Amino acid sequence: MSVEAETYQGDQVVRQPRPAAADLVSTLKKALFIIGSTTVIFVALRNSLTYHLQHFWGASGNFWQHQWDKILHTFGDDPFVLQVYGTSIVSYLVYWGVGLIYTFMDVTGRPAFLRRYKIQPGTNEPVASGKLFKCILWVNFNQIFIGIPFVLFCYYLFSLRGLDQSPQLPTFHWVIFELIVCVLIEEIGFYYSHRLFHHRVLYKHFHKMHHEWQSPIAITAIYAHPLEHVLSNMGPVLLGPLLLGSHVATIWLWISLAQISTLNAHSGYHLPFFPSPEAHDFHHLKFNQCYGVLGVLDLLHGTDDKFRASKCFSRHLMMLSFVPPREAYPDHLPTEKVIKGKQC
Repeated sequence: MSVEAETYQGDQVVRQPRPAAADLVSTLKKALFIIGSTTVIFVALRNSLTYHLQHFWGASGNFWQHQWDKILHTFGDDPFVLQVYGTSIVSYLVYWGVGLIYTFMDVTGRPAFLRRYKIQPGTNEPVASGKLFKCILWVNFNQIFIGIPFVLFCYYLFSLRGLDQSPQLPTFHWVIFELIVCVLIEEIGFYYSHRLFHHRVLYKHFHKMHHEWQSPIAITAIYAHPLEHVLSNMGPVLLGPLLLGSHVATIWLWISLAQISTLNAHSGYHLPFFPSPEAHDFHHLKFNQCYGVLGVLDLLHGTDDKFRASKCFSRHLMMLSFVPPREAYPDHLPTEKVIKGKQC
């Protein structure tokens, strides 16, 4: 694995290969710096952070517990109802609540200024109606006829594992811990299952359907063959809560976060203050790069080498300003001109 470094010779940009080892060391240094700095700050402020976050978690007379009590009062505390029907409904509402916002943007092109944040400009402007309708039908099929039976199957697995049926919500610290574990388990499960579906024997029968969208839109996140939807979409997400025996409220929270994340990754927009979707968009563009969610296993296995060598990688960060990534990091650097001995 290697990337190219940019240097200048006169007014020309020259790209020179950089060894894979140097790229890995550079990445590790950045990761250690971020983790180290965050740890120092957290340790310094841990008492204050713990107090304020716990206060938020239980604000206004234990606000979150009060909301959960309302749900139990309205729908009952039957674990089957909460786990099967509740999880299915929450998943459906979150997916389409967020997905339809992006779809409105793709169909109408409004608000117009957001077109500046397109990762692949000129694609899906507007999205083809026939292709969109087919996607909506397949996504609903997966959610209703595949998703609900799978959640039902998982309920029985949870029952064997031991389901947290307490009417009391877990503590803030425990929820954060479980979310971290779920993120790591999803990364492992999704990376290897996703990469498996790219094997030539499986790809043409299963995963090729998802890659009909070389420039994806948000709701294509679960536009997939039913088998892939079970093994690569839902399986890695529910594996963490299953291993942990999570409370159903934590499961709802985790599924909601995971769905919002994958909708953003497929959206085709790199919006300010949102996690970068550049890597997964590059995957749809090039097919054999960036299989994971976090990018850790891609770096480990060298399955992001072309991505790291591309200009897209320079844009792969959370933009903390309203400058569109393509304007902040253009594909082609302007040629430097020399006028009267001065650069301009």
